[in-house]
Amino acid sequence: MADEDDSRCVILVDENDNQTGTAGKMEAHLNGGKLHRAFSVIITDSKGRIMLQKRAAAKYHSQGLWTNTCCSHPEPGESTEDAAHRRLKEEMGFDTPLKEVFSFVYKATLDTGLTEHEYDHVFIGTYDGVPVCDPAEVEDWRLAEPEELRMDMNAHPEEFSEWFRIIINRYFGFISE
Repeated sequence: MADEDDSRCVILVDENDNQTGTAGKMEAHLNGGKLHRAFSVIITDSKGRIMLQKRAAAKYHSQGLWTNTCCSHPEPGESTEDAAHRRLKEEMGFDTPLKEVFSFVYKATLDTGLTEHEYDHVFIGTYDGVPVCDPAEVEDWRLAEPEELRMDMNAHPEEFSEWFRIIINRYFGFISE
């Protein structure tokens, strides 16, 4: 099930994550972007390696870039955590307990001319199995040692999604506390 379906709505929010309305997904990403609720999931295995996905070529933005395990938007009436579990199953083919660890607002103009303006809730979890990825969503996946990932992102930032480059620095700060 591809994530680019514009019949889906996203939840528009203010800077405090209070809902202000809804919009079609593409509408929210056009004309400078409207602030909307999103989530990002970072899964590690029991050895602390981070599970990355490479976004499928058919995605509506950030195609072929490495990013966190799963990300998307909750639908109106759906809790952010429920949406994170739903998309983890849809994209990666598994579910695991999740815990929200931080949130942040960012705005980035993407290579496709779309704008991401999101209030992003970041969830973490642990999983030691092999994902069964939806090829419409995920082109590839890998496990990365945190230091290896940090060096790779510093050497080749263009190979990673805009939001993941922001998230990972906060994530590294969170896990070192």
